[in-house]
Amino acid sequence: MTRTTPQNDSQQSLNIISSTWDAGSCELRVSSVDPLNDSLISLRRILRIADIQSKKLAKDAGLTTSKLLVLQYLDEQGEATIGQIAQEVSLTQATITTLIDRLQEIHLVRRKRSTSDKRKVYVSLTEVGKAALTRAPTALHDKFAESFEALEDWEQMQIAAVLKRLSALLGAERIDAAPVLDIGSIDREPEH
Repeated sequence: MTRTTPQNDSQQSLNIISSTWDAGSCELRVSSVDPLNDSLISLRRILRIADIQSKKLAKDAGLTTSKLLVLQYLDEQGEATIGQIAQEVSLTQATITTLIDRLQEIHLVRRKRSTSDKRKVYVSLTEVGKAALTRAPTALHDKFAESFEALEDWEQMQIAAVLKRLSALLGAERIDAAPVLDIGSIDREPEH
C-alpha cells in the first residue's frame, strides 16, 4: 500500500502559484504552475532584453554599454583620469585604457597631459563624442535603476538577495562584473 502525505496549504500554494512581473504596469501576477520554467523564462527575457538593447545602442550610436558609461561620466565631469573613470564605472584601469584607446581611435574622446603634473593624463569628450551621446538610447541599466529606486526598501533588498542567490545557483558569483546590464565582453567592439 502506498501512503500519500497530504500537503499543507503553503506546499499546495507553491505547487499551483507562480508569478510573473509585468514591468509595464509594475504588478506581480499569477500565471502558471511551474516555478522552474517561469524562472528560466524570466532569465531568458532578461538576457534577450540586454541583447536587444545592446544591439540598439550599437546601431543608433555605434557604442557598447561600457563605452556609453565612460562617455556619460566624461560628459558629467568634463575631464577625468583613467583611474577616476575606472573607479566610477567599476572596471579595471586596463579595461578602461583599452576602451579609451578605442574611443580615441574613432574621435569620441581626446587625451591631454596635465600641465601641472606631466604624469597625469586627462580624458575628455570631443564634439563628436557629445554628438554620439545625444544619439544613444537610454541604457537598460539606467531604466532599471529608475524603476528599482522607486521600489520600497524591502522590495529592493528582496530583489538584490534573490539575484545574488541566483548568481550563486548559476555558479557566477565569482565572475568579475560591472554594474551594467549588458552581455558579452566589456571591451568588445559593437556589432552593427
